[in-house]
Amino acid sequence: MEKPEELADVTRLSEHVVRILGQNPGKFTLQGTNTYLIGSQNPYILIDTAEGLSSYIPVLASALQSPVNAAQPDVSDIILSHWHHDHVGGLPTVMALLKQLWDARNPGRPYAPPRVHKHPFKEGAVGEHHSPHNQLPKVIEKLDPDHFTPPSTDSTFHELFDGQTFTDPANGAPLLRVLHTPGHTADSISLYIAQDRALYTADTVLGHGTAVFEDLATYLASLHKMLHFGAPAHASSDDIDLAYVALYPAHGAVVTNGRETISTYIKHRLEREAQILGVLQSSVPGHLADGGEGAAAQGGDAVPWTTWTIVRVLYKAYPENLWLPAARGVDLHLRKLEGEGAVKRLGGEGVQTKWKPFISPRSTPSL
Repeated sequence: MEKPEELADVTRLSEHVVRILGQNPGKFTLQGTNTYLIGSQNPYILIDTAEGLSSYIPVLASALQSPVNAAQPDVSDIILSHWHHDHVGGLPTVMALLKQLWDARNPGRPYAPPRVHKHPFKEGAVGEHHSPHNQLPKVIEKLDPDHFTPPSTDSTFHELFDGQTFTDPANGAPLLRVLHTPGHTADSISLYIAQDRALYTADTVLGHGTAVFEDLATYLASLHKMLHFGAPAHASSDDIDLAYVALYPAHGAVVTNGRETISTYIKHRLEREAQILGVLQSSVPGHLADGGEGAAAQGGDAVPWTTWTIVRVLYKAYPENLWLPAARGVDLHLRKLEGEGAVKRLGGEGVQTKWKPFISPRSTPSL
């Protein structure tokens, strides 16, 4: 596998965008979480706050040194791309830093703390934000109420909405446009950065490899939305200037061939779907049948495939320690196919869930 390129801690991508690494490299974060300062001068908009490691704070501080206007705060708004901890965990320490920098430059002067923005979870939205993995409530509990400007006394976040725009505080020029792009999580957003003709993709599209998701059907719909955003064939004359070229991901390097990469993501998912359907339409090899009972049950009926036996076929060329993580993706594909009426769940739980196809074995899945 190709090794991701090294990224500097602080990189100016353009006149309007600075990328700051979250100092949390890892298996799932690549070089770390990319956070971004957006704007031509302070006060900036900060996208995400990394996960809260102390090593991130001096790096962010270095990116905020020597403001053009010391009488203005460094950051007027913080936009959270989604609830995952490596994007929101740094909120308390980042806000403390911003207050500290203001007090050092403007002793005794009133401070205008930043607004914090996040897309709300739609009512009834399914996702892992309902699980104990969601540490955002605990992060909110740690916030100093004097360090942020709430929309009301009983709320922390200013709610983002699809199509919302932000302007550059320095000159009033269009700066950001919000796209609600759920699938990775129910609250995931992307941001069109007008002056760079770039699309910030958060975790929906990465700078290296492929992304994980909670809901495949929703994720694919978001990829299509991003692919066609601002495209001349799909835009009105008023929106023609929304065309983008590059992608600024939350993990990994800048992607220069934006639409081609998103198209590749879509193609990869549809190819995997076709492979899963192909396995389901074949007879189960004896050594893969549940319980080792052979390829047919009593009465001649084919033993149904399980999520695990599908994984064993599709990932047989990969190390076995990757099979269990792969099973999550296969299961999400099967749930999407179930929702479309292409497969039927026969019982079981987890990787032992049993499946059978609804469609004819002679038909070919359409890509």
